[in-house]
This record gives sequence, structure tokens and C-alpha cells, in this order.
Amino acid sequence: RGRDLYLGKKKKKQKGKETETERDQLESKLKKIFGDIYKELSTTKDGPQTYYKNNDTDKNYYKLREDWWNANRETVWKALTCHAHGTYFHATCDSGDNRGCSQAKDNCRCKDKNLTKETDQVPTYFDYVPHYLR
Repeated sequence: RGRDLYLGKKKKKQKGKETETERDQLESKLKKIFGDIYKELSTTKDGPQTYYKNNDTDKNYYKLREDWWNANRETVWKALTCHAHGTYFHATCDSGDNRGCSQAKDNCRCKDKNLTKETDQVPTYFDYVPHYLR
């Protein structure tokens, strides 16, 4: 296991001076990325100004980030688990044999009640992990 991607390390020293933390660098990159998305959306007829009301004075785009995550959750989940081969998390699915939970197979997705097709649902306990820690 590596270090936390969001929290990162403490401040680095470079040529005797402290520079910003990795978290600060990540935040500034996220601000730029979501700022670009916001600007691109602003060119549409009903731009995001009506929805986001330009009251984000710090330009952190938290509401846009949350909306982006809600819209792309399934795609991100598939990307995270594409090579995990069903071993990414602990047992989550009812195996149907009345013996309790079994390991979620098929890229950590449980089958529907008929055990025929995957449900494409992110495991619910993953929803409780704050977005920045995912």
C-alpha cells in the first residue's frame, strides 16, 4: 500500500525553502481542471451560472465537483476495479446458499437476485468514504 494520494506528504523542502504540500498541489490542479470544465459549460446557452450562482468566491467548485462525481461514479468505479478481478474489497454479496456473504466477483459487482447479470452498483460502504479519500 502506498501513501494517501490526497493527504500526501508534509511540506517539502527545496533549496532550503518550504514549498507547498502535495495536497495543496492537488487542490490547485483540481481547481484548474474544474475551472476549465466550468468555463466550457459557460459557453452553453443555459450555462452553470444559473445553477451554481457564481457564489463560489474561492473558485473551489465544490458543488461542480460533487455533481461531476455523481454523474461519473459508475465509470470511475469500473476504472478502479477493472483489473481487480473481484478481489478489491471484502465479501459483500449474498451467495444464495444461506451461508452469508460471499466475495463480490465480476469486478466487485454483485449479481442480481436471479444471479444472471451484474447490478452495476458501487458497494454501499464505498459511498461512506469521503470523496477526497476515494
